[in-house]
Amino acid sequence: MTDTDKDILRISEIFGPTIQGEGALIGRPTVFVRTGGCDYRCGWCDTMYAVDSKYRAQWKPMTFKDVMGKVRELSSDKPMLVTLSGGNPAIQNLEPLIRLGQVSGYQFAMETQGSVAQDWFSDLDFLTLSPKPPSSGMETDWGKFDDCLAAAAGKPATSMKIVVFDEVDYDYACDAAVRYPDLPLYLQPCNPVGDNETECDRVTIDERLRWLAEKVTNDNNLNAFVLPQLHVMIWGNKRGV
Repeated sequence: MTDTDKDILRISEIFGPTIQGEGALIGRPTVFVRTGGCDYRCGWCDTMYAVDSKYRAQWKPMTFKDVMGKVRELSSDKPMLVTLSGGNPAIQNLEPLIRLGQVSGYQFAMETQGSVAQDWFSDLDFLTLSPKPPSSGMETDWGKFDDCLAAAAGKPATSMKIVVFDEVDYDYACDAAVRYPDLPLYLQPCNPVGDNETECDRVTIDERLRWLAEKVTNDNNLNAFVLPQLHVMIWGNKRGV
């Protein structure tokens, strides 16, 4: 790999400003940088276009300088929050992008499932670790999750977010809360995606949100925040908002 190759990122989409739709930063204005590629294949993933290699031709190769240039264009050169998402953004080297943006006053948040640790996690301003519950069809490697926490080194504001589909997922979230009692925990209902990725079953989502809210409020052993996917409530599964 040449030095030039190392500067290239696989980008699925860059969009905004919009609002962060979930987790600890819900409602905060942000520009999204969605990378292409992922080491997971979650059964209910709502961004397969940024995950599956069959979409690779749609991912744009960009230097980190070009990515930051697009962010600055979208934000009218006004420093704001940049959210790194995917796919799994942790599988690419985002350190040069983060440092370039921070020099100009931008802050960086990232969400990852905690399966790949990178030294540059400690450069982030915010880190959301989102281990995937049993309904995803994936198995959590808690050793790798611990590696991600160690890489963050307590520097970014770190929280844990878990999607809950059913009782089994809820039990998984409870176990994760016991394992990491010092991590703020955010729970949200699963967003079922049909054959058409733009579909949004709001009735089912609302029912699951009510069920989850009742579970948490009646559970004296769990300290967690229950949140909707705010962007889904506003725009459904529409891309680029």
